[in-house]
Amino acid sequence: MRRRKLLWHLFPSYLLITVIAVAAVSLYSYVALSRFYIDETEAALTARASLLGERLKSIVASGDADELDALVGELGAEISTRITVVSPSGIVLADSDEDRSVMDNHADRPEIITAMTGATGTSQRYSYTLLQNMMYVAVPILTEDGVVGVVRTAMPLTAIEDQLRAVRGRIVLATLFLLLVAAVVSFVVSERIARPLRDMERGARRFAQGDLDHHVPMPQSAEFASLAESLNIMAEDLSERIDTVVHQQAEQQAVFAGMTEGVVAVDAEERIITLNRAASSICGTDSDSARGKAMQEIIRNVAFHEIVTSALEGQGPIERQMALAGPEERIIEAHAAPLRDGDGGITGAVVVLNDVTKLRRLENVRKDFVANVSHELRTPITSIKGFVETLRDDASDGSQNSRFLNIIGRQVDRLNAIVEDLLYLSRIEEDAESASIVLESYPVTELLEQSIVSCGKSAEEKGVTVRVTANESLSVRVNRRLIEHAIANVLDNAVKYSPEGGAVELIAEPDGDHVTISISDSGPGIAEEHQSRIFERFYQVDKSRSREMGGTGLGLSIAKHIVQAHGGAISVESTLNSGSTFSISLPRNGR
Repeated sequence: MRRRKLLWHLFPSYLLITVIAVAAVSLYSYVALSRFYIDETEAALTARASLLGERLKSIVASGDADELDALVGELGAEISTRITVVSPSGIVLADSDEDRSVMDNHADRPEIITAMTGATGTSQRYSYTLLQNMMYVAVPILTEDGVVGVVRTAMPLTAIEDQLRAVRGRIVLATLFLLLVAAVVSFVVSERIARPLRDMERGARRFAQGDLDHHVPMPQSAEFASLAESLNIMAEDLSERIDTVVHQQAEQQAVFAGMTEGVVAVDAEERIITLNRAASSICGTDSDSARGKAMQEIIRNVAFHEIVTSALEGQGPIERQMALAGPEERIIEAHAAPLRDGDGGITGAVVVLNDVTKLRRLENVRKDFVANVSHELRTPITSIKGFVETLRDDASDGSQNSRFLNIIGRQVDRLNAIVEDLLYLSRIEEDAESASIVLESYPVTELLEQSIVSCGKSAEEKGVTVRVTANESLSVRVNRRLIEHAIANVLDNAVKYSPEGGAVELIAEPDGDHVTISISDSGPGIAEEHQSRIFERFYQVDKSRSREMGGTGLGLSIAKHIVQAHGGAISVESTLNSGSTFSISLPRNGR
């Protein structure tokens, strides 16, 4: 629909109001003036009739018709008024303009009827005698005997109509002039109202085009001036905000482009919003040409699409490793999270890509090296152990050689335990990566009791009591051998560091979709600075004490890898001199 300018909204309205007002005033003036002329004419005729009645009273009473007719004719000519004298029976006794003998009986005339009652009668009607509209005023002629006749004065309405016609013409001319003046004034006023708005409209358009340095002129009207000032303030504020946003965007783009991690952002329709240089390199595409295209066209990887879909469904943050095909296969670590608007709605997803190919290769080299070295060490360790036992049999008890051989034997046993743990750890890592760990459902109490059996001898030697609290109906889907080994490693540590005659608590309880197994001891506790590292390989809080107890420094690391291979987590809470609590969280239905 075509929109009209404000001028053409205001001007017709003002003009219409003015036309209605002027027309109403003109009409009222004309009607009032007409009424005034009629009333003045009627009053003049009444006054003349009253005067004539007093003068003609004696002649009417005497009954001299000829004298009356002559006098009426003379008086009518003097005052330019038609005079008629009528008897109580309606017979015309005299008339200034017509022959009384040929005139009709006037007893039925309305003004005569009223005058016969003693009141003044008036009437306006067409005179068939004079063939024109007339105004009649009849006044009774009163004597002591009552009404002896009626004096009627009459005047043609033509003169009044001519005067009113002239007045009407002047009123019409004055009205037209006033309307013309009103139209000009309305147009000027409308234009003055619309002009500031047009200036502000032009200013707003310049603001929209980016010219925020422009200032809208200040109108004289307080309301429009306030609006113009608000627009100028808004433009200044927008200019500052845009400068800030541009500056921040430039900084973000610099950081975004300089990141070694690849960043890919997609909208809710899985179309690429942006990706940085590192992501372009990882995905083998051009960032400019990729924008706006479907994600499936640019990155052809099922695992990548799955984590993006999960993030768009509100799941997140999501972490996953995936292999990207190419001239050389690359291992990518992806972290995905949903993008949300101010109301919390999901508008897209962002994925951070880390190329861990080199790290994975180094990790594999390290694993292979550890496994190979451990495997190669088994034969010489076994040989050394055999030779030590042989020499120990030949050495006399209590001799210096016997003491040295015992020390060598203990160190060989410790070295052998380390090699066995390293090989075990390598097998766990290989099974976890290849997903070859077989899972079955087992009661938690059965797993705990079997783990206690593994540590029963050391607990009996120290007099440590192991108490189990678990619901017999509670079960988890795990690899029994591995989980029992992990629990036994943690439990063995708890027994080793508990004081003689102490107690260790094993508590299993449900935690949503997981089962949490807590192992609490009353040992010396672990300082806070060591708690984040105790699950690292060969990390020992008290190295001398660990050696005395025969520890390899790999037990907790093995437990951690076993739990993570099942999709669980292991943690510790400890306070010095107040014992420690290790918590193993396992999913009920497996990884």
